[in-house]
Amino acid sequence: MEELVHETILLAEKGVRELIVIAQDTTYYGVERYGKRQLATLLRELNSIEGIEWIRLMYAYPAKFPSDVIEAFQRYTKLCRYIDIPIQHYSDHILKSMQRGISRKATRDLLVRLKNEIPNLALRTTLIVGYPGETEDNFQELCDFVEEIRFHRLGVFLYSQEEGTPAYNFGDPVPAETKQERQAAIMEIQKGISEQRNESLIGKTLKVLIDSKENDFYIGRTEWDAPEIDQEVLLSALRPLKTGTFHSVTITDATEYDLVATV
Repeated sequence: MEELVHETILLAEKGVRELIVIAQDTTYYGVERYGKRQLATLLRELNSIEGIEWIRLMYAYPAKFPSDVIEAFQRYTKLCRYIDIPIQHYSDHILKSMQRGISRKATRDLLVRLKNEIPNLALRTTLIVGYPGETEDNFQELCDFVEEIRFHRLGVFLYSQEEGTPAYNFGDPVPAETKQERQAAIMEIQKGISEQRNESLIGKTLKVLIDSKENDFYIGRTEWDAPEIDQEVLLSALRPLKTGTFHSVTITDATEYDLVATV
């Protein structure tokens, strides 16, 4: 932990303002070195470092999600109201085969708790469709869950047979066309959810971090968006804006996956 804190201090001194905490499974942090999960302690230490303004948590697996991490979001102001929590599926049959270590009920209970206990939280997730043995009923379970939870950000991957994974010996029985149809169906659901969320932001004032400039627009992000994978805010400004600075902006328009604003 001391190494991570030291690295963060050096980054802050160089002008870095946003820190992304990422691992194969960030909730597991501390088990190998300290014998117990220590993610909440790490977040506390990072939150205290001067210069860092946003801390973003990614790849937080849902199985055995630490309760003290929820408390950290309630205590530490630099934590973005954003958690990337890959659930992969919602069918008990598929979750068991994937060896995810969590049931559909426990998955739902956790996500509902996160939404209830962390105000204004954006949930990002990733899903896999076309997993060996995924039936139409299994897929419909997943669609219904996406509609219920209304994730802020969502990605869908097609299953591919990878040597060395638990599912390798199951083959790849779901046709490619079926996988693509299922991917498109979920993304169509998510498109509608995203469009509604974005339209509800029109007229509101948000804090945005400037990433770059493209032609006549500056490109920024809210705390609900990770770089490169989530949506952006297209900004018009009457004065030059510096990359890496924060600004209050008013949302003037919205599409399914982007916002338009003025400083």
